[in-house]
Amino acid sequence: MTLYTNISSNVRKTWLLMSLFFVFIIAIGWLFSYLYNSSDILIFAIVLSLVSSFTSYWFSDKIVLGLSHAQEIKKQDAPELYRLVENLSITAGLPLPKIYIIDEVAPNAFATGRDKNHAVIAVTKGLLAKLEKVELEGVIAHELSHIGNKDMLLQTVIVVLVGTIAMLSNIFLRMNFFRGGFGRRSDNRESGSSGIILIIFTLIALILAPIAATLIRLAISRKREFLADASSAMLTRYPEGLAKALEKISTDPNPVRVASNATAHLYIANPLKEKEGANWLNKLFMTHPPIQERIKKLRETSF
Repeated sequence: MTLYTNISSNVRKTWLLMSLFFVFIIAIGWLFSYLYNSSDILIFAIVLSLVSSFTSYWFSDKIVLGLSHAQEIKKQDAPELYRLVENLSITAGLPLPKIYIIDEVAPNAFATGRDKNHAVIAVTKGLLAKLEKVELEGVIAHELSHIGNKDMLLQTVIVVLVGTIAMLSNIFLRMNFFRGGFGRRSDNRESGSSGIILIIFTLIALILAPIAATLIRLAISRKREFLADASSAMLTRYPEGLAKALEKISTDPNPVRVASNATAHLYIANPLKEKEGANWLNKLFMTHPPIQERIKKLRETSF
């Protein structure tokens, strides 16, 4: 699969993800409206899915930047960084993205925005302080690759959608608890074994839905990181720069305090500094591919 087919695939995946999310929310809303014999629940689910889908497309970047406490800068604020981003953007054939700074000592960065004309690159103060120029170029090229490959919309939209699914599941589970279970519907039509099966299925779906959504988010993120690393190496023609940057970022002991489980997958490397153990469960919930594996692939790259 080439870079160009990956770009087209990302666009399709974004719309497919939003469509499946819309259908899922309505399905859960219908199930609960049926069990509680209340059409208001279905209406609430439809409105929530519409609002969340609209918000995730148009405002997800602003939500992420707000959560990260990132501040936009102009050329006079950081001329060297601005020129570096400007030169790499020209080389990549991309419009100059807006540049944001995050007041964190940990070195890290991410890209966001719904398309290349509304793109943003955010870097921490620690990244600027601790990386050499060729290393910083590798990181910026990596984030520009996310923009060029149309990764950032897919990954940013997921932040909102996963959060909405988790919120809705929590609301319905609490509703069931405080209203004494699904007794209203089960007292009439659904008093048999089929009603019990339906109730059990609903509870399982509500509990597993946020977990499944999270695993999808992490799987998509890990695959995108390898592609962006390769694209960065092609852009700078110096893969060692990004390899050294990843070494410094991964060995820095400071976490990014403004990062959370919802936004961790956006960063170039895990910002939470969680222990990435070797057991299968830890690997399943890792936000990024193993750093050593990424570095190894970069150092095997040749031109």
